Amino acid sequence: MSETVPVHFSRVTRTTLCTTLDLGNSVSVATIEHVTSALSGLGVDNALITLDGPECPIMDGSAFPFAQAIVQQGLEIQPAQRKFLKVIRAVTVRNNDAFAALEPYNGRALDLEIDFDTKVIGRQRMIFDWTPRRYFEDVSRARTFGFVRDAKILRQAGYALGSSLDNSITLHDDRVLNPGGLRFEDEFVRHKLLDAIGDLSLGGLPIWGRFRSYKGGHALNAHVLAGLFASEANYEIVGAEDLPLEFEAFDDQPEDFEVRPYLRSVR
Repeated sequence: MSETVPVHFSRVTRTTLCTTLDLGNSVSVATIEHVTSALSGLGVDNALITLDGPECPIMDGSAFPFAQAIVQQGLEIQPAQRKFLKVIRAVTVRNNDAFAALEPYNGRALDLEIDFDTKVIGRQRMIFDWTPRRYFEDVSRARTFGFVRDAKILRQAGYALGSSLDNSITLHDDRVLNPGGLRFEDEFVRHKLLDAIGDLSLGGLPIWGRFRSYKGGHALNAHVLAGLFASEANYEIVGAEDLPLEFEAFDDQPEDFEVRPYLRSVR
């Protein structure tokens, strides 16, 4: 398959453990969320992704290898005004006590909470006001995680076949088995936030609004985007000139990131 296919939430076909997209012609690609998270988290809104297999590389289980490569490569500012998907009416989707919501907000923010019945995770919450530097330093390095008790069942079902201590946090009896331990005390909720950034980028444009989630995941992330686009009364597409942008947010870049200062428009 050689033609270019837009990465969009309408192509999501599976949300078990990861986000999988249908590219057409009986071709699909899995685990796209770490790549799209790195791109969106660093403010990249136009990129060509080339793959030679059915799954994006898991790397170390985080988005950091992709984010680091982007920082090392640098960005090219293109001669076009940046556009945003502005939330103008709140949308909420639920699954029992779990929910995901997109709400009007003067900025770009995420508020995630998770609640696991295990002492090593428990209840964790992270409120994140986006800047590229904050994403790179506080989110991109958070790894995916899983439980030993689930590994055999998942592998029999054809999932997590390559999972190891090198590419995920492995939990057993309220213990972290990875020799190096955690990268953050609340690495679990940070990774859920990382996933949400990647999944929400499938809306096609950076979201100007707030995302809230409790016990969420890939499925609810996809559903809340579908809910947002279900009615044109929920959103509008606006240019940067139409928003009260805080330049500091866009200028707050990772160290040594070669990118010119953000411009409202390039004539």
